[in-house]
Amino acid sequence: MKTNEFIAKIESGACDERILDIYVDENKVAYQKQRYIEALKQYETIFGEDEVEIYSAPGRSEVGGNHTDHQHGEVLAASINLDAIAVVKPLGEAVVKLVSEGYEMITVDLNHLEYDEREKESTCSLIKGVLYKMQSCGYQIGGFQAYVTSDVLIGAGLSSSAAFETLIGTVISGLFNEMKVDPVTIAMIGQYAENEYFGKPCGLMDQTACSVGNLVHINFADTQNPIIEQVAFDMNKHGYSLCITDTKGSHADLTADYAAVPSEMKQVAAFFGQEYLLGLTVEDILAKVAELREQLGDRAVLRALHFIRENERVQKEVRALSAEDIDTFLKNVAASGNSSYKYLQNVYSNSDVTNQNISVALAFSEDFLGDNGVCRVHGGGFAGTIQAFVKNEVVADYQKRMDAIFGNGSCSVLKIRKYGGIKVM
Repeated sequence: MKTNEFIAKIESGACDERILDIYVDENKVAYQKQRYIEALKQYETIFGEDEVEIYSAPGRSEVGGNHTDHQHGEVLAASINLDAIAVVKPLGEAVVKLVSEGYEMITVDLNHLEYDEREKESTCSLIKGVLYKMQSCGYQIGGFQAYVTSDVLIGAGLSSSAAFETLIGTVISGLFNEMKVDPVTIAMIGQYAENEYFGKPCGLMDQTACSVGNLVHINFADTQNPIIEQVAFDMNKHGYSLCITDTKGSHADLTADYAAVPSEMKQVAAFFGQEYLLGLTVEDILAKVAELREQLGDRAVLRALHFIRENERVQKEVRALSAEDIDTFLKNVAASGNSSYKYLQNVYSNSDVTNQNISVALAFSEDFLGDNGVCRVHGGGFAGTIQAFVKNEVVADYQKRMDAIFGNGSCSVLKIRKYGGIKVM
């Protein structure tokens, strides 16, 4: 369909049902319609009036499994109704021309997809990495031109880069492979691009949640062949929204805090002759607790306990969701947050106890929510964001409370969407 025809169709309301199906929230339909129309107009301004297709890939939120993946544990993540969209046209030449909102055009020659150190940590490197891996996996690739816009919050732990990688992989699947590239394969290709071309040593959780959609349970016991299970659950039907609050804490000088978490967990594993904690039990720790405390210190012991119990909590969360048991699920989310605070200890940095943004966010969230929701630290911790599952009827007041503390726009009200990377229209 031509860009001007798409615009007319969206304006007429003919796409409202499709938009609501994707973005879940009735209050967001008007916003998304205007966003799509603006993207189509921007495409026209840059490339002219064309026959185009539109693709979408969501951001993601970690729901369970705080700091478990690096010990070959289990995680539960969800795709959210913030996404990156692309207005796309295939080209008859071996080149990709891509404009992201607010940036200059990126041009990639399909005949030169080899890694270039000078492009490290750039958007160009991600595009090239996805194209290279797609081709090396035996899939068809080709040239295309695209305008991309994203409302996935950068720096809020919602994986804007994974959404972009998934978007590019989904575009290639749609334009050149009849949408037959498996979502898990697209996730692995995105991880490759981020690891090898962009230069960030991320795991597979982010890309998988973005690509597969809905809630996704991932078991990393075999990191080369993780077990991935989509968990179909309609959070909105049960009357809850997902709220992410950016506490505006600085991530500067936190490298040592982040590195200490897997390092101390591995020290405990090494004590038992293992590389990772997976397989150890609380009884194993208890049997050697005196020696562990003497040799490695108390925090390492507590972090090991967190890992073991957090892995179990992920399994409980998955079972609860599968049984439509929202109360048990929320109970385990709250327990996860409690464990992260007390045992994992990634809510604030011990090197700067006067600044505890996440602690403040959790304290006021618990005080306000009572029986109307639960909250936990979100992602790596120490600074950044918290996550809360909040009853829909108190969401507006909760958002006001968080914005009053951390500034307007700090609290984002989200829904879990059932789709990963898709062709929208």
